[in-house]
Formats: sequence, structure tokens, C-alpha cells
Amino acid sequence: MSAYIITGFRSAVGKAPKGKLKNVRPDDLAVHVVKHLIQSLGSFDTNLIEDVIVGNATPEAEQGLNIGRMISLMGLNTVKVPGVTVNRYCASGLETIAIAAAKIKAGMADCILAGGVESMSPIPFGGWRIVPNYEVAKSNPEYYWGMGLTAEAVAKEYNVSREDQDAFSFNSHQKAFKAITDGKFKSQIAPIYVEELFLDANHKQQKSSFTFDTDEGPRADTSIEKLASLKPVFDAKGCITAGNSSQTSDGAAFVLVVSEKFLKEHNLTPRLRFVNYAVAGVEPRIMGIGPVEAIPMVLKKSGLALNNIDLIELNEAFASQSLAVMRKLDINQELVNVNGGAIALGHPLGCSGAKLTVQLMNELEARNKKYGMVTMCVGTGQGAAGIFEKV
Repeated sequence: MSAYIITGFRSAVGKAPKGKLKNVRPDDLAVHVVKHLIQSLGSFDTNLIEDVIVGNATPEAEQGLNIGRMISLMGLNTVKVPGVTVNRYCASGLETIAIAAAKIKAGMADCILAGGVESMSPIPFGGWRIVPNYEVAKSNPEYYWGMGLTAEAVAKEYNVSREDQDAFSFNSHQKAFKAITDGKFKSQIAPIYVEELFLDANHKQQKSSFTFDTDEGPRADTSIEKLASLKPVFDAKGCITAGNSSQTSDGAAFVLVVSEKFLKEHNLTPRLRFVNYAVAGVEPRIMGIGPVEAIPMVLKKSGLALNNIDLIELNEAFASQSLAVMRKLDINQELVNVNGGAIALGHPLGCSGAKLTVQLMNELEARNKKYGMVTMCVGTGQGAAGIFEKV
């Protein structure tokens, strides 16, 4: 039994913490995307959805209270569809799609809404109250390292120069800006209508509104020289800067995953077939290398070779780890992030896996290619990779 994606949408990605989505709650943001997805299906009965599985890397505060269930209640106009929240950090949005596909392939469900949401504007990276295990922190402090320090470790261990990282980052911005200029993302983005209340110069309440439908991270005016001028952020003698790291972001993305039986019963056309998924563990100290372990695993499970993969969406957590992964696996860089990556477009943590799946789906169709992969490193030393086939 196979699992298929029949449609999917994402929000445009806002820059955190001062971007255009900074005042939009994550549940409201997700609901905008979910409602847009449902409307795209015409007269679709939301009671046919058997579960809502939502990825989120910091499920607390505005993102707490089982945001998966709240999105179901707020977005589907029914109380009958349950919801659950999943956290595998940066892979959360891909993990939810894999869980949905696994349940469908096992015969446990026929229709599941899966995706992810993350608002990094209101919630600090890692959450409001981080409480490491004292004994573990003494014996294995690298388990709790910030992501920037792990990126420094990858750069050092895999000999990735500052110059190469800045060049990679520049290319990410160039590709992303061109994709936006060419309208590559328009059909996949669910516009977000934003209303804001504020006090004017006379301390009187005013209201403004706008529609947010364009990723605000890519910079047309960036240059190698500007990137080279930035100082290291995590290690004074290091090479990881704000310019060669992914942007903190706000965003949401969802897909509808169904069985072959559901396709036939409701006369629906599939866009992607879920092929397989794998996760792997690596040293937390060099967590960015995670895809090096996950990619061969998912290829083996799928009966495919790397040269069978036509397009790859590799989450650019950092330029250092992206380059290290591609070099270690000898990946053709021309096939990776053809419309730019997270360094330019942003990385809304728990949303990113679903966002990249939506982007991959549209690009496979645009280029009439067969197989695509979504892959990323994951905090605390993990890697994830999923393969999809255009139908």
C-alpha cells in the first residue's frame, strides 16, 4: 500500500523577531495555511481527515497546549478530527509526513493532514526555560551545545573554509532572489492576511493591515564582500557568522497525505508518492553532519542510488554543514536547493521539513523530474532524509 500527497501549501517565511509575521500567533499562522489548503480542494469534507499531525520544535507558550489539536479545532470547522504535536527539532515537519505515510501504509488511516509550524519571533531559541541534566552536562557538555558551536566543529573537522561558506551563502541568496523574481513560489504560498494594532504619535490606537505572500529573507544587495565583513558569532576565532547561518524565521506548511483507496473513492489526483524515510544518530558535537548517515539509509530502504535522485532540498542550517554533507557524499551541487535554501529563505524549525516538501513537489513538477529528496541535520546529533516520487 502506498501513501500519496495530493496537495500542499506553505506560508511565505517571515524574518524573526522583527519581520512581518512577528505579531501573528503560530496557531493563527498555521490555520491560514490549512484553510487555504482545504479551499483548494473545492467541496472537501474535513471530517474525512482522520488526524492532524503538526511538527513544532519548541512546543511551549503560544506553541504549547498541543498546538496540533488546536490547529485542527481552529482550522477544520469540526471537533471530530484529532490532532497531535511532534518534535524532532528541525526534522519535525518532515517527520509528521513520514508518520502520516506510515499510518496509511499500515492501514491505520486513509487521510491525514501533516505539516509543521514555528514562530521564532515570540519564543527564544530553545524555549523560555532550558534545564539541562547536571550530571550529563558535566560528563558530556557537547550534548547541550548550541547549534552554532556544532557548526564551528563541523567546519574545523571537515575543513570547510570561511571563504567557501560565504560563497555558498551568497549563491543561496542569489538563487532565492531569482526564484522570487521569477514567481517560482507564488502558486505554493498561502497568503497571510495580517492585522496589527498600534499606538500612533498621539498615543491613539490605530489599525493597519496587509497581505504577506513573499519570503522576506532573501537579499538582492548582499555580496561576497559584505558577507566577508561579518564577524563570527559563536567563537571569536571561528568562521560561523550571521551571514552563513540560516535565518531565524516564522512559517507554516502543510500537505494532505492519503491512501490509494482514498484517491479512487474521491476521484483525486496525486502529486507525490511517499517513497521512504530514514533518521540516524551522529555525535551531537557535529550534529550538522547528520544527513551523511541518513541519506544512504533512506536510499538503501528505497532501493535507489544517489544518481537516481533528480532534486534535493537540503536544509541549510549552516553553510559549513551543508558543504560538508555534499562533499562527504559527493552530491552534485547543481541538484541541491535550486531555488535557494534556508540561509536566504529562512529556517522556521518545526515547519521546515514540510515547507521543503512543498517546494520540492512544485519543482519536480516544473522540471518534470521523477525523484526528489528532503534532508536535514537535527539538533542533539541526528539526521533525517525522505524520498518522494512525482506521480
